[in-house]
Amino acid sequence: MRAGGVLTRSIRLAADGWAVEAIDQTWLPHELRFVRMESVEDAAAAIREMKVRGAPLIGATAGYGMALAMRRDPSALSMASASELLLLTRPTGVNLRWALEEMTRLLVGSPLEERASSAYRRAEEIADEDVQICRAIGEHGVQLLQQAAAARPVGEPVNVLTHCNAGWLATVDWGTALSPVYRAHDEGMPVHVWVSETRPRNQGAALTAWELGEQGVSHTVVPDNAAGHLLRSGRVDLVITGTDRTTAAGDVCNKIGTYLKAVAARHCGVPFFAAVPGPSIDWTLADPSAIPIEERGAEEVAEVRGLNRSGNIESVRIVPLASPVANFGFDITPASLVTALITERGVCPASAEGLASLYPEHGQND
Repeated sequence: MRAGGVLTRSIRLAADGWAVEAIDQTWLPHELRFVRMESVEDAAAAIREMKVRGAPLIGATAGYGMALAMRRDPSALSMASASELLLLTRPTGVNLRWALEEMTRLLVGSPLEERASSAYRRAEEIADEDVQICRAIGEHGVQLLQQAAAARPVGEPVNVLTHCNAGWLATVDWGTALSPVYRAHDEGMPVHVWVSETRPRNQGAALTAWELGEQGVSHTVVPDNAAGHLLRSGRVDLVITGTDRTTAAGDVCNKIGTYLKAVAARHCGVPFFAAVPGPSIDWTLADPSAIPIEERGAEEVAEVRGLNRSGNIESVRIVPLASPVANFGFDITPASLVTALITERGVCPASAEGLASLYPEHGQND
């Protein structure tokens, strides 16, 4: 996708062929910067500090982090410590664990002298596979937008409500929830996105709005609390969000505030879809209450960071100093509120049976 008018990916190898570069999302939308990672510690810090974020991108970053660790020290001890360091950075999304398991499985069976090259090769494959997965999600999901367009007067845009950032910045390219939107836009379909700001870190306002603007997609940023009004007044045709972890039963764990949109969408009769890459499905888990919900620092809620009128980025406090703050990063949308899941293999009901129909290799009870 485009960043500053140039086609790029969110993460890539540096020109030297061994270090890793990724878009530093903490500077967007005000400045396009890349963070350089030269060690597994750098990769872990980038994930932990949300310089890179989004479940698929976190998984890809972890793959590269393991490659950096093997370049420095290919021993079994280094492999184990690198995997543990990366795994502890973000507890909720399952792509992180999946990528580390993929890397470890490969490296354990590789000769010591080949581990670094094998790790780089597999990390590149994980990134390339994510691009293909997200492109396929767009191919399947655009059919839902086409159906919505057919029900509207000719020439009127399809209105999509989304939450957080599940575009290409959250993946290696294309995105999950926004992939169908980009596909529709490229096909010439009139489409408009209601961008929920997504407090407290404002990933919608800062990231989704930025990348939609870069691609020339019509969009409007709205406060989180405006979503109910838009849904009730008939100004939304469908809701599409991403996922950080989807259970084997079809429950969707996503950025805090997703559940409220699903409840409102159901009450208003608006279809609610989740874009779900295969690596984001936790086949070991059917009970969503077992998903660890990340609790982040109070400063994310108590402070707002942005560009001041002098053109400088600063943070200001909006909460009384004596007031306690809770900052839950994610919530659970039960499968019963999800109209369907959009995967790289097709669209299916949000259920164990639906997922098993697309992923028979995992079985219904795995």
